[in-house]
Amino acid sequence: MAAGATTLVVIDVLSFSTAVSVAVAGGTEVWPSPPGEAAGALARRVGAELAVDRREITAERPWSLSPAALLAAPPAGRLVLPSPNGSAIAAAAVGARVLAASLRNRAAVCQHLAARGREAVGVVAAGERWDDGSLRPAVEDLLGASLVLSALAAAGAALSPEAAVTVRAAAGMTVEELREAVEAGTSGVELTEAGFREDVVLATEVDADAVVPVMREGGFVPMGSGKA
Repeated sequence: MAAGATTLVVIDVLSFSTAVSVAVAGGTEVWPSPPGEAAGALARRVGAELAVDRREITAERPWSLSPAALLAAPPAGRLVLPSPNGSAIAAAAVGARVLAASLRNRAAVCQHLAARGREAVGVVAAGERWDDGSLRPAVEDLLGASLVLSALAAAGAALSPEAAVTVRAAAGMTVEELREAVEAGTSGVELTEAGFREDVVLATEVDADAVVPVMREGGFVPMGSGKA
């Protein structure tokens, strides 16, 4: 998809792209990576902190995929933030500008794309994985993609049939209805039952961030910074 697009928008609401929005807005440069040994090697190579599991944060290692933890932690300078979904997708994208979009920064990303005029934009709703590694569609990413595509359509973008159908997913939904759908979805329920409801709450704060994270030389930085 990246090979045929000028810009690729990666949407992983719970939690990668939400975490990127929070971290980049707070001054951290975020490097995406699949989980495992590759993430550690990347952190060593670029001189970055390596995010830990949500359950493993400490005073010395306060950075994880949890948006709530990132809000509470000091900026890391550079942070490798691995995940099997949005982060792995962003790391694998070659040939396009990559943006990270979530419900928190939807308006900022859409305004940026609309200002660029006509270009080929690919929107990826990352989804999740079942225990066997197969793809698990995620309602939160469908809704995030729907909101981004709706704004692009309103700005005059021509939509593919797949994009046009996706737009209908969130058509007419209020912010409260979006929040309820994300909280009640499989991913939202899993995080809540695991004790991370605050991550779901932060992920459903629509347009709370004005940052547009764009990947430059391997790391997400805010659009308008010296690197972007």
